[in-house]
Amino acid sequence: MKTLTCTTPGKFAYSETAMPETQAGKAIIRIRRIGVCGTDLHAFQGTQPFFNYPRILGHELSGELIDTGGAKGFASGEHVTFIPYFNCGSCVACRNGKPNCCSSISVCGVHEDGGMREYLSVPADSLIHGDGLSLDELALVEPLAIGAHGVRRADVRRGEFVLVVGAGPIGLGTMELAAIAGGRVIALDVNGGRLEFCGRLPGVQHTINAITEDVTARLMEITGGEMPTVVIDATGSRKAIENAFSYMAHGARFVLIGLQKEAISFSHPEFHKREATLMSSRNATREDFEWVVQCMKAKRLDPATYITERVAFMQTAGVFERWLDPASGVIKAMISLDAG
Repeated sequence: MKTLTCTTPGKFAYSETAMPETQAGKAIIRIRRIGVCGTDLHAFQGTQPFFNYPRILGHELSGELIDTGGAKGFASGEHVTFIPYFNCGSCVACRNGKPNCCSSISVCGVHEDGGMREYLSVPADSLIHGDGLSLDELALVEPLAIGAHGVRRADVRRGEFVLVVGAGPIGLGTMELAAIAGGRVIALDVNGGRLEFCGRLPGVQHTINAITEDVTARLMEITGGEMPTVVIDATGSRKAIENAFSYMAHGARFVLIGLQKEAISFSHPEFHKREATLMSSRNATREDFEWVVQCMKAKRLDPATYITERVAFMQTAGVFERWLDPASGVIKAMISLDAG
């Protein structure tokens, strides 16, 4: 089967590799769509934490189920996606219902080889039914589940102001899911094109450009001087994260979905006097995946609007570097392994 491997930062190579073998408890999926996410781009760039090379990238995936691996309720031939965070099931996190941060987690396309190939074997218990969604939609369930998990961590309440920092695909999904939860969403980014896109989303009430506007003044104006009670970072930028500490209301919750390599610092007195809460949000759970599928089926989410570029699998290596440039205007690139 054809496989695309990131051999070193900045370099891809196609090769022919063996088909996955049939194993008990392992399902085999014929990959049909691959969404390109920030993790893939950072890995190609050489800036992704927890990463080694060579690595087959890709974890935003959908396809046709070839072998169920014994998964109950699934049938060969149906369209599926899967939860790409493979957990041990026995560590303290798993025992406490948090397999998304398993102490020995293996994330498909990060810690182990992912889906930039024609066929992929995954744990049968990770499968998610397609439920009539399109292949494009199914490939975007995972990044939306990331946002859903962050919103759930933040415990967004109806009517409160939610500032989402970063208008990439994860940020966009976070904004829409925060609005579904009842939040009054404010989008903050440095890219005018992406902010214009945010402004067309039904759940985003306000946008702020961090380059051309006084962020604090605009937030004070929007919130009536109180500042947002929820701040969610979806940038993975140290500067953006540290700046956002000053945007919190008293009693606010700050959730970090974005990930970067360095230590962060903030004013302890300012944080303390607010009795603020700082949380990380890692990956997502089955509950988040199922909630996203439910929202898609109910037409509360239309992630196909995020797709701004499509490319055939065998053309991917030649265009990947261009997607690193913000000037490319790419929000979500979708790779296809068929003609459909």
